[in-house]
Amino acid sequence: MPDSGVVVLGIAIPSSSPLFLAVVGIHVVAGTICVVAGIMAMLATKRPGRHPFAGSVYFWSLVVVFLSMITLSIMRWPSDNHLLVLGVLSLGAAVIGREARRREHARSLRRHAIGMSVSYIALLTAFYVDNGPNLPVWRHLPPWAFWIIPSVAGIGLLLRALSRHPLLVKSGSLT
Repeated sequence: MPDSGVVVLGIAIPSSSPLFLAVVGIHVVAGTICVVAGIMAMLATKRPGRHPFAGSVYFWSLVVVFLSMITLSIMRWPSDNHLLVLGVLSLGAAVIGREARRREHARSLRRHAIGMSVSYIALLTAFYVDNGPNLPVWRHLPPWAFWIIPSVAGIGLLLRALSRHPLLVKSGSLT
């Protein structure tokens, strides 16, 4: 008999397997930490203290999200392979952003901002692509909106930040 899954808080979980549910639980907790830490890093003053701490929490939580996503993708192959691509993009961009920040010049700051922003956009895109059809406002949108809205909003905010950040504006170009 096929597994019809379970519904938790209005969101359909495609399997009732205890292992699958445990991995989903870890994934959800780590993803929630990523979202909160990412917002904290974005809003914090860019200096030692809160910003790098929140950024480190974001990065290491994203590693947990990535590892749990790989596990979930393998368990549901091939139906979740698009989420695997978004996870690889998110972690890859975060690694680029984290490594760029270890250098101390304006070009590295731009790479850091772009890498971490693309990582966050990919994280949110994966969330909305997977869960949007079950969310109160999002369920009324067409499927393409789950892919486009996070990117349009995120890229707009990134361009605004790049054009206003004092260290980035002072150095000139956005590349």
